[in-house]
Amino acid sequence: MSELKRDFLPNHLAPLLYDQSFDGSIAVQARQDLEETSWLLELGDQNDFIKGVVGWVDLCSPDLPAQLEKFATNRKFVGVRHVLQDEPDDEFMLRPEFRRGIARLSEYDLTYDLLLHPRHLPVALKLVHEFPEQRFVLDHIAKPGISDGLMGPWNRDICELAKFENVWCKLSGMVTEAHWKQWKPQDFHPYLDVVCEEFGSGRLMIGSDWPVCMLSATYEETVGIVTDYVKKSMPEEADKIFGASCMRCYWAL
Repeated sequence: MSELKRDFLPNHLAPLLYDQSFDGSIAVQARQDLEETSWLLELGDQNDFIKGVVGWVDLCSPDLPAQLEKFATNRKFVGVRHVLQDEPDDEFMLRPEFRRGIARLSEYDLTYDLLLHPRHLPVALKLVHEFPEQRFVLDHIAKPGISDGLMGPWNRDICELAKFENVWCKLSGMVTEAHWKQWKPQDFHPYLDVVCEEFGSGRLMIGSDWPVCMLSATYEETVGIVTDYVKKSMPEEADKIFGASCMRCYWAL
């Protein structure tokens, strides 16, 4: 992990985005920390290319209304995420206090990003079913076992999740699920085939998981996996996956 033991700031990301012809990016939380959410929003205020922030608030806290009220004054606060994948309880997202927190997000028109492993997908199905009006984003296509070529039961559960029209899927985070720096682009194609077929371009968005992706690939290589696949397999849908679907999801446009 030594590759990540340094600061990664907007001035490091901006040239990478522009080299790939992206106009901007959404910054997504990494820590369960209100200070980090404030910091990301400050960076958004200082950098126009940061179009939105998916931050962290304590969905289980009685102070949640005050936290949401504070951050919602910033127009770039577009969503919330919790690192569910690291919770010891695989059903953490079904706890009553967590679900009460999810129920408050629609008051502020906020998305909820699902950061999961494949084993969490059946639990996520229950959560999504309970909140049909809440917009959800599945991060990193739920991190299937790419390094081992595993498809099931991930593919089955993805098909079920995609039936919910309030769920989007982010094409990101795949390179760190493959053999680090030893992968081939075709390693990802079976997984991209599944999510593209099930979600369709209107609910798919490109992502990078930068800087974590650098453990296995450069930023250019990471986004190139998706851009090359889309341009070859569904070129007429590229504009949606490369930006329009993201805008529709996070800003309900």
